[in-house]
Amino acid sequence: MYLVLLVTIATTIISIGLTAIYKRIAIKLKIVDIPDARRVHNKVMPTMGGITIFTAFYFSLFVLLPIPHSIVFPIFLGSLAVLITGMIDDLKNLSPLLKITGILIGAFIVSYFGDVSLETMTLPFIGTLEFGSWSLPFTLIWILGFTNAVNLIDGLDGLASGVSIIALTTMGIIGFFFLTIQEVSISIMIFILIGAIAGFWPYNFQPASIFLGDTGALFIGFMIGVFSLQGLKNATLISLVLPVVILGIPITDTLFAILRRKINRQSISVADKNHIHHRLMSLGLSHRQTVLAIYSVSAIFSVIALLYNFSTFWGSALLTISVVIGVELFVEIIGLVGADRRPLLKSLREFGNRLNKKKPDGQ
Repeated sequence: MYLVLLVTIATTIISIGLTAIYKRIAIKLKIVDIPDARRVHNKVMPTMGGITIFTAFYFSLFVLLPIPHSIVFPIFLGSLAVLITGMIDDLKNLSPLLKITGILIGAFIVSYFGDVSLETMTLPFIGTLEFGSWSLPFTLIWILGFTNAVNLIDGLDGLASGVSIIALTTMGIIGFFFLTIQEVSISIMIFILIGAIAGFWPYNFQPASIFLGDTGALFIGFMIGVFSLQGLKNATLISLVLPVVILGIPITDTLFAILRRKINRQSISVADKNHIHHRLMSLGLSHRQTVLAIYSVSAIFSVIALLYNFSTFWGSALLTISVVIGVELFVEIIGLVGADRRPLLKSLREFGNRLNKKKPDGQ
């Protein structure tokens, strides 16, 4: 435990130093993000900061805390493919199809060579389901979904990096205290990644002096997707739900972005300014207030995820219902889908109006 703590602190320090050095290199080589209509920032910024997180993370794993190469190397190769995809996208603006292809290649490497997959799932009242030939497609889609979810919220200074730290911390705690010995070893890797991101985060928090870029957002999202599947070869419904709840904010943003674009008959890959952070800022919150608000909501999701580990089946069911209702209310209040699409709020207003009509005069 003490060794893990020391290596995590060392990783943070390494990441801080690498980020400071890389910032100067990026500016000199003009690896920068130029403002446009979709950007919140208004000045040229060094980008592709995910390189420093990647480097600090794997330096610690291979040098400071040697973990068997049979575990680390497939993850390294898969994440390297995703990192390169992000770098090319930051430099050349890849098409959505090519970006997805790069992520799927990384996911395939991890799944095939690292034996990361979902093969069976035990459901209450039903029993064990075997995925069989669907195991690989499900695994690839799972990792792709988490990768894109984190990438999608990378729109404000420190947002994706901060939310990822909160999510990974929750996953690491669950691994240490609630799961098996195999998952504890994965938790060690998770805390090392937290250290790598934590060293970068002060430079990335508003006002940022460097951006993650797709290089960093895709890498972090990919790693969260991979870690969330580690140990889930034989999953239960709750163990499968936990990562989804932990990543509540980016997953909610992703799902409602898809829904919004489908309703408006737009391509799923079309970018817009109606994500959670955009909507909160439109309500009058400042840049920093918006980021801190989303951090707070992410922390709430994380606490709920921890509660699942103490709950009975019916308690978990009630938690899930509460989460779904809470997310829907939050989405409707901030207008994530559209101002005219708020069925739950509309129903509550109608219910309130009916109660008022039933009150006798004078009350």
